[in-house]
Amino acid sequence: MILTRGLKSLLPHVLRRIIRCNSLSVSNTSGMAEGYKQANVVILHKSLADDFEKFCHANDGPLPLLYRSKPGDWKCPSLSSDSDIRTDCLQYRIYEHGACTGSLKSLKEYSEQLKDMVTFYLGCSFSFEKAVQNSGIPVRNIEQNCNVSMYKTAVPCYSVSAFSCNLVVTMRPVPASKLEAAVLVTSELKEAHGAPIHMGDPGLLGIQDLSKPDYGDPVHLHPGDIPVFWACGVTGVEAVINCRAPLAFTHSPGCMFITDLKNDNVTVRPSREVPQVHCISQDPLHYSVVSAEAAQKIKILENLIGIDPGDRGIIHLHRQDELLKACLSISHARSVLITTGFPTHFTYEPPEENDGPPGALAIAAILQALEKEVAIVTDQRAMNLNKKIIEEAVQLGILKRPVPLLSYQRAGADSALMFLCENGNPRRPRFDHLIAIERAGMAADGNYYNARKVNIKHLVDPIDELFLAAQTIPGVTTTGVGDGGNELGMGKVKDAVKKHIKNGDVIACDVEADFTVVAGVSNWGGYAIACALYILSTCETHDRYLRKAVGFPQLPKKKVWLSALPSVTKEEKLLRALVRHGVRSGKTASLEMEVDGLPFYDTHSLMIEKLL
Repeated sequence: MILTRGLKSLLPHVLRRIIRCNSLSVSNTSGMAEGYKQANVVILHKSLADDFEKFCHANDGPLPLLYRSKPGDWKCPSLSSDSDIRTDCLQYRIYEHGACTGSLKSLKEYSEQLKDMVTFYLGCSFSFEKAVQNSGIPVRNIEQNCNVSMYKTAVPCYSVSAFSCNLVVTMRPVPASKLEAAVLVTSELKEAHGAPIHMGDPGLLGIQDLSKPDYGDPVHLHPGDIPVFWACGVTGVEAVINCRAPLAFTHSPGCMFITDLKNDNVTVRPSREVPQVHCISQDPLHYSVVSAEAAQKIKILENLIGIDPGDRGIIHLHRQDELLKACLSISHARSVLITTGFPTHFTYEPPEENDGPPGALAIAAILQALEKEVAIVTDQRAMNLNKKIIEEAVQLGILKRPVPLLSYQRAGADSALMFLCENGNPRRPRFDHLIAIERAGMAADGNYYNARKVNIKHLVDPIDELFLAAQTIPGVTTTGVGDGGNELGMGKVKDAVKKHIKNGDVIACDVEADFTVVAGVSNWGGYAIACALYILSTCETHDRYLRKAVGFPQLPKKKVWLSALPSVTKEEKLLRALVRHGVRSGKTASLEMEVDGLPFYDTHSLMIEKLL
């Protein structure tokens, strides 16, 4: 028997001959024939072949199709010169009506049946291991001399006819400092599954225990390692099981077909498409991916909205990349709760200002277009006003449909948890992300103040409690949008507010959000979030990561998303509607000031033009 030492340097055709002779004492082909492509194998009856090929094209992350044979053809001339698929995998599995009925070293005894069967050769992540190592990234399964870990997930693939299954992934531990390098090097190797589809907590994929892989061996993480998951060709095995074909064959997971093709046909990306990795949550740990071009566009948005027309010192509150990280987090969310409302005009009825609602509705509009669930929570006393505003927003074409309107009152110690989660269970949150935009925030003394230090607590419901409760619920993240430091969520920058903002020592909000978006006018922050979500949705790198490399790109929906963005016309109509309902400008101290020749309250429109 030939031992494993030296297998990595053997040429593919030599390895195939050794495998054909059943002369290897190994359980998988990881690390063999370094730099050459390896392939998953699925063999089906010819009547199923066309549908399976469509299934592969519809899910090309896990199933990159390298070659499809003709019925009864045991060779694959475009992949290898002298191969025989009946003998050239380390081990095979036989499936009958969806059940695995055995493992085989050779398929020769089934030669007659194979005459009516088609072989699919699918890309494999073993192909990128050498490139990963060359980038200075350790491959732990090779270090530990074991097969890679493979897991079934809760992520459904795009179904085609009888082929329907959930995605299978491989997991490789990667040092946190090497994540971006791992994404970059593998993103260039699309025929080996391309870039990762998830980085961080396995529970977000529906994987409960990394020590118990569904296929392969457990691979141990070193201190500082992050679990990184790639789409896996064993997804094809799951599809074979679920289609319940009378007879089918696959490779045994980890026992690949080794081709003669070098892994050198990389997809070289322009610098603007180079992927960036950003951490968007610590509990559960979650990273997201975006192209350099999209990230740069969002940074430009962040700089635009940071203009300080009132010269209040908000530049000192700015935190770099908060808009990007907030929008990455929102992009991954399924359901979003928005709150707004700052009753600064406490002597009038209604006391609301017009900074906040337009930005909130701009966010709600793009979330609707992105097919996410969205609701708004506001003060009980302002429910009727907000209901009318939402109805007008639908009539004006700003919203596709009415947004559910909620109110929150404290009835007990667990009120916030009961509001945010089904039956108060933190494992079943109703919302993934909370956004506060120009929402009065609680100060350190428990009161709520406008910019002139006037206590308006009697007009504000304790919606801050929802943001405080969210800090205790894994998987729920928060964003605060403000322009003065006294808004909900600005607790993250409270020290800067106290130091640099007039009356900051009194008015500073004490409640933190995970992400703090600071703008010259809060509505600008809302418009920027809407525009940034559009940018992310049209970013192919982010789109692929979001859909886990299964199904089709979402870019055909671009026109729908574009129509949901804020516009000068929409914003002007909404501001007129707010005036009709008695809502006043919140920037009363600045009404006489002009910016670029326009009254301060008209610069909302100017900013929309700049953003778009």
